[in-house]
Amino acid sequence: MSEQEQAERIPRIGFIGFGEVASVLARALNEKGAEVAAYDLVPGKVTAPFLPLAELLARCDWILSTVTTQAARQAAESCAPLLRPGQLYLDLNSTSPEEKVAIGRVIGRSPAGFAEGVILGAVGAEGAAVRILTGGPEGRRAAGLLSRLGLKARFFSERTGQASLFKMLRSVFSKGLEALLLEMLAAARRAGLEQELWEDVAAFMSGNPFERVAENWIRTHPGACERRYHELRQVGQTLRELGFAPLMAAAAEAFFDRSRALALPAAFPEKPASWAAVVEYLAQRLRA
Repeated sequence: MSEQEQAERIPRIGFIGFGEVASVLARALNEKGAEVAAYDLVPGKVTAPFLPLAELLARCDWILSTVTTQAARQAAESCAPLLRPGQLYLDLNSTSPEEKVAIGRVIGRSPAGFAEGVILGAVGAEGAAVRILTGGPEGRRAAGLLSRLGLKARFFSERTGQASLFKMLRSVFSKGLEALLLEMLAAARRAGLEQELWEDVAAFMSGNPFERVAENWIRTHPGACERRYHELRQVGQTLRELGFAPLMAAAAEAFFDRSRALALPAAFPEKPASWAAVVEYLAQRLRA
C-alpha cells in the first residue's frame, strides 16, 4: 500500500504499552477518527481495544511504542520480527540519544520504517495538547500523520537521536525544577511554612515573565556567585537543622562553588550584556 493510500484510509494505530501517555493520546486519536488498539503486559489497564502483540502488529499500520524507558529496546526487539513493509514504528519513549539510535537499528533490521518521537511537557497537565517532536528517517511522515489527527507534532531532524537530545537537555531544567520544588516544600512543611512558601513562589513565577527572570539569573551569576555560594551554605545548614537532607541545595551549592573556581567573577568584572556570554564561558570550561 502506498503512503497516499494509507493517508486516505482510516489510520490503524497500535500502542505498545498503555500507561498515561498512551491513554491520553489513544483517546484523542480515536476522537479524530483513527482506529486504535493496544497491547500491554497488563491487559487489565488497557482502556482501548486490547489485542495480542502479534495480532496488533498484523492489523495496524502505525505502531507507537509508549512503554517504560528501560523497556523501550526490548519492545522494539519483540516487534521487529513481526513488522511488515509499509508500517511505521514510532518510538515515543524518553530515552537517551544513543538508545534511540540503538532502537532505530533494531527496527532497521525489519522491513518497516522507523521514527523517533519525544514528548515535551506533561501529559498529566496538558493532555493531548502536549507537544511532540519527531525525527529520524520517517520523522516527517510521523509528524504529518499525528498533525492530521489533531496532535501538536513537529518534525525536528532527520538524524535519529537529535529530538531525544533536545528532550534530555530540556529535562535538566524540567526535572531539576521538579526536584527543587519538592525539596523546598517538604522542608517547608517540616517548618510549618509550606502554604506560605508555595503562595510566594507561585506569585513570583506567575507575576514575572520567565524570560526576564531567567536572563537576570544568568547575567548576574558571575558577579553574584560568590555571595550566592555562601548563602547556599546557610541554606544547607538550615535544612540540616530541620533534620532534612539538603540534596538539591547541596548540588546548587557545589555548582556555585565551581563557578567561583572557574573564575567567573574575574572573567566578568561588569554585568555581561547577554546571558549567552555566560553560557559560552561555562560551556568552554566545563568538562565531564
